[in-house]
Amino acid sequence: MLWSLIKIVLFVVLVAALAWGAGFLLESEGGIQLTVAGTEYTLGPLQSVIAVLLLMLAVWVLLKIVSLLSAVWHFLNGDETALSRYFDRNRERKGYEALSDGLMALASGEGQVAMAKAAKADRYLKRPALTNLLTAQAAELAGDRRKAERTYRKLVEDEKTRFVGVRGIMKQKLADGDTETALKLAEKAFALKPKHEETGDTLLKLQAEKHDWTGARGTLQAKYKNGHLPRDVHKRRDAVLALSEAREVIDEGNSVEAREAAIEANRLSPDLVPAAVMAARSYIAQDKPRNASKVLQKAWSVQPHPDLAAAFAEIQPDETPPQRIKRFRALTKSQPDHPETKMLLAELHIANEDFPEARRALGNLVETDPSARSVTLMAAIERGEGAPDTVVKGWLTRALNVSRGPQWICENCHHIHAEWVPICENCKSFDTLEWKTPPLSEVAMPSGVQMLPLIVGAPETTPTEGALTTRTEDIEDAELVTEPEKPTDPETPKKAPDPTA
Repeated sequence: MLWSLIKIVLFVVLVAALAWGAGFLLESEGGIQLTVAGTEYTLGPLQSVIAVLLLMLAVWVLLKIVSLLSAVWHFLNGDETALSRYFDRNRERKGYEALSDGLMALASGEGQVAMAKAAKADRYLKRPALTNLLTAQAAELAGDRRKAERTYRKLVEDEKTRFVGVRGIMKQKLADGDTETALKLAEKAFALKPKHEETGDTLLKLQAEKHDWTGARGTLQAKYKNGHLPRDVHKRRDAVLALSEAREVIDEGNSVEAREAAIEANRLSPDLVPAAVMAARSYIAQDKPRNASKVLQKAWSVQPHPDLAAAFAEIQPDETPPQRIKRFRALTKSQPDHPETKMLLAELHIANEDFPEARRALGNLVETDPSARSVTLMAAIERGEGAPDTVVKGWLTRALNVSRGPQWICENCHHIHAEWVPICENCKSFDTLEWKTPPLSEVAMPSGVQMLPLIVGAPETTPTEGALTTRTEDIEDAELVTEPEKPTDPETPKKAPDPTA
């Protein structure tokens, strides 16, 4: 309200001042006399003021016209002007809108639309560092691999975008199965950006596939220094690479180097079963049985494994079964309740023909954690104790229904391997094999494995301490089914056994 009043007062004062000024000029005498081409012009005071104002306006308009003509000349000449800046801003706005639309189309999976928007953005922005990447990815999405590769090569030419271009071509070569070229590109990309985690993983995988264990260990060390790997994972994978290197040295026949590499692999990761086995055999070859025993005992305390037991047996290959049982106590005392320990002791007592002790060593493993190996051991124990053939066959039949036991299984694709390898044979992943029990799967037969006990017999044990018992009806049924048939007349057809007998 007060401000409105002030503005009214100022307006009145201004009008009064102009009126007073005009009256003053009208009452004043004199003026301006101008002579133009012999003609004299006399202007009064008010007319003089108006003439001066018109002259100033004319000069201002003239200056503006000159400035406009100069701007047009510079614009036509290609120089930067206000007019060119206006068009540049307009073109830049349209370019960024096209770039934004292209990114949205790329995220939506519309490859052709993204390519069209990328071309439009390139036409407006003239910044290939931004638009070429969108063009390459859009071309890949649309299936135009040639255009994508050409665009990636353009990115390689610019130092700022060289890594992106090399990485894009590397991925294309990997998709095409050209691992040789992909490996070289991965090395170049890793040299450009050593801290890029995905590139380091790709390079490590390719080096491992090519059995370049020395190069892979260097890449692994660089990843550890860059903070991409925990210390324990680095030690484990370094041990895997050292073990793989040792295996190749053994294949080449360099025994001394192989022993040193195997011992180094075991030092890096004592719980790695293949490394412990190879190191133990290296010590055995050097006639150092005590060192071999220490290595195997330490590995057994972490992860009991049948390969460790086999290597432990190689330390004294000529010992008698009682001597072996006594020596193996140093190995089995660390994990007495482990299923592998129980099965190992059962095997040792079976070799010593002490079948009751083998049964006690096996305990109730066939009930709590049955596997094909433990059930087969029970069949051997029954055979050694003189059980009927039907009982032995019954245990062997049950081995088809239970788990196969721990195997080397890939954590990524769950592929089962007969022996440990550093790279999965199925998915080519590095250091993913784990010793564990695979999912139970039934043997594929026309009638299923449930019919086998009716054919070969059912499991049976004698009522001794720690023995397993089965129903008397099942044993009688198995004996009836497997009882030899009496001779009949060749012309008389045989009667099929009644399944309900």
